[in-house]
Amino acid sequence: MPVTRWFADAAWLGGDTAATDVLIEAADGRITAVVPGAEQPADAEHLRGLVLPGLANVHSHAFHRALRGRTHRGDGTFWTWRDDMYALAAVLTPDTYRDLARAVFAEMVLAGVTAVGEFHYLHHAPGGRPYADPNAMGEALLDAAAEAGIRITLLDTCYLRGGFDRPLEGPQRRFGDGDADAWGERVSALRPSGDARVGAAVHSVRAVPPEQLGTVAGWAEARRAPLHVHLSEQRAENEACLAATGRTPATLLAEAGVLGANTTAVHATHPTDDDVALLGGSRTTVCFCPTTERDLADGIGPARALADAGAPLALGSDSNAVIDLLEEARGMELDERLASERRGRFRTAELLEAASAGGHAALGRQGGGRIAQGAPADLVAVALDSVRLAGARPETVLESAVFAATAADVHAVVIGGRRLVAEGRHTTIDVPRALTAAIEAVLP
Repeated sequence: MPVTRWFADAAWLGGDTAATDVLIEAADGRITAVVPGAEQPADAEHLRGLVLPGLANVHSHAFHRALRGRTHRGDGTFWTWRDDMYALAAVLTPDTYRDLARAVFAEMVLAGVTAVGEFHYLHHAPGGRPYADPNAMGEALLDAAAEAGIRITLLDTCYLRGGFDRPLEGPQRRFGDGDADAWGERVSALRPSGDARVGAAVHSVRAVPPEQLGTVAGWAEARRAPLHVHLSEQRAENEACLAATGRTPATLLAEAGVLGANTTAVHATHPTDDDVALLGGSRTTVCFCPTTERDLADGIGPARALADAGAPLALGSDSNAVIDLLEEARGMELDERLASERRGRFRTAELLEAASAGGHAALGRQGGGRIAQGAPADLVAVALDSVRLAGARPETVLESAVFAATAADVHAVVIGGRRLVAEGRHTTIDVPRALTAAIEAVLP
């Protein structure tokens, strides 16, 4: 079996510092050897700068990328932003969705993201009529990921009502399957190829009736598939849940058997102290999306308290207003500093763990996000010679990367042993041109 070799000036192999002069060998898409302090062999490809394991974007809505820069004038709330999002959702077709997602996933690859969790609820044609292939929109996302070269976990989302006391209306009708049993029947027909995977999602407690939450959780459990859910993103969601059920969203999910080590709660911006204990005690992963949570004025979630309670952490780009996992990582720390008025809430290694191995695990990809024997050969090289990182020193290079680097500093990306980014460019897709064409096709 052919062996590929890379030589890294520095690489994060875990822990609080980077190793230097690291030789990485791989065969059949997996790492077979990692040797720090090595001499550079003549046949090894040089990955200059700092090499990180492949990053995981645990929570994405690919089509939201078309709204970047178009929803920032004036005031408003999450709920007014949602009207703009629904207008976009109303016009997408399987073809335009595939083209847009392909370009967005390629942008993620440029940023060092090697695995994405696509939270997918745009299932049907306008009015809620199923396409001839009921999974045409999901298949479009799977095809888009394959073309971009990214590993995808398609989190097919159950979305049955517009609120605790409202049916689906307008563009929302495209999201619904009628009930959770019909959702499960449709999703079970998906047949992903290659390394693509299918998981489940509950959109939110307001979108799935309490008596049907267990059906979605049972589908995921039977298949050992990841299960994701938006949780307590807005105070209004908590208030509506308490008024309708007498429970917080986290309590409602716990009683329905949704929380657990296979589940990821996205946002968890406004949990009570009891909710934090529930999430941590059940080992539910919590995915923070700091750039979106800031953009939509959601608030600052208690990341440190959740981690201390036992909840693993992961990161996502959510609305894709920014695609930069390094920014999400430092955002989690810096938002904690603002909320607590204290520095150093997370060690740099904890932030990198959330952006890499923690995220891969949340996507059902245990063992990913590490530079270690047996792990997928997913590598991200961050250049240290940009204006942002000039002067970085070996002993603190991890801090330099997490707190100063951006996606623009990623110059090489390897996924499954295959070079997908070289000198900052995707090897098969002209990403700026693809994004421009895809966005112009769906916006007036």
